[in-house]
Amino acid sequence: MEIPFIYGKIVSDRDFTDRTQESSKLLANFLSQTNTAIISPRRWGKSSLVNKVIKLASEANSKLLFVRMNAFKCETPQEFYELFAKRTVEELSLGVDWRDASVGEDVLNLPQLIAKKRKKKVIVCIDEFQQIGEFDESSRFQKILRNHWQEQTDVAYILYGSKKHMMLNIFGEYGKPFYRFCDMMFLPKIDNQDWQEYITRRFSETGKAISPELAGTLADIVENHPYYVQQLAQYTWLRTPKKCTEDIVQSAFQSMLDSLNLQFVNLMDSLTEKQRSFLCAICDGVRNFSSVETLSRYRLGTSGNIRIMKNALNKRDLIEVSGSIVDIQDPVFKQWILKVYKSI
Repeated sequence: MEIPFIYGKIVSDRDFTDRTQESSKLLANFLSQTNTAIISPRRWGKSSLVNKVIKLASEANSKLLFVRMNAFKCETPQEFYELFAKRTVEELSLGVDWRDASVGEDVLNLPQLIAKKRKKKVIVCIDEFQQIGEFDESSRFQKILRNHWQEQTDVAYILYGSKKHMMLNIFGEYGKPFYRFCDMMFLPKIDNQDWQEYITRRFSETGKAISPELAGTLADIVENHPYYVQQLAQYTWLRTPKKCTEDIVQSAFQSMLDSLNLQFVNLMDSLTEKQRSFLCAICDGVRNFSSVETLSRYRLGTSGNIRIMKNALNKRDLIEVSGSIVDIQDPVFKQWILKVYKSI
């Protein structure tokens, strides 16, 4: 029997959950050739959303051409140019060896040249785009990209990545080359009601049952996080003979925690003692981190350490900072700290 819940890979068709508004917005941007930056925490389904909309846009307009690349392994501008050229040639089926193309900044004009020649429009989708922020002289490279891309009348760029703080640094800071280059889309969490409908439907389609209330509880446990909802739903489905119970859901979640234990232990080992204590304070619901009581109870040192720790943990995408509110970005990591780490 086919397992009805998928995580850790790009999903499509019936495995794709909700994102109706986001799909409509992105489709409109595709069709209007609007540059777009998609920003959200890791594993919220950005790649699946882009792939879905590529399919929708292809059906809506046969004159659209698409280039897809992942910049994750690019460590220098030269590697970016080479991959950009390779993917452009491969995706647009030019029938030539990509190494025949010039591997300098001029390759950035390839999509526009091809669009003009074929009298079509090109959409370039670049995943893990935040990687360019790690390049030496990154600001200079970003200026080169913008200078070439902003002149292209027949090409749109869809730029997205898994490190939220780095994407915000590239697109959200005044004075940076890519400031106001794109329409910025921030993916919200999928609503619990949508998860209820999806989970109950997928159980039913495979001859099993789960109540809407319990499906909602399942999603609530992992704070409606798309990746983890799919993972927990799969663990739960595999344990369910016919009808799911709350005990089965809790057992599945404990199994998830066990499977991630070593990963989380290694993560905590990579942090300083004060950073670990700061995470524990967040999990305990502390809001005033600089109070004398909090500094003493969690051994955080001076109030000046709070800003330093926030910056360091935010750069590693371990926490989410929204004004004065600080939270753990990974909801299962948060549960692991509360249930496992703090009990050691």
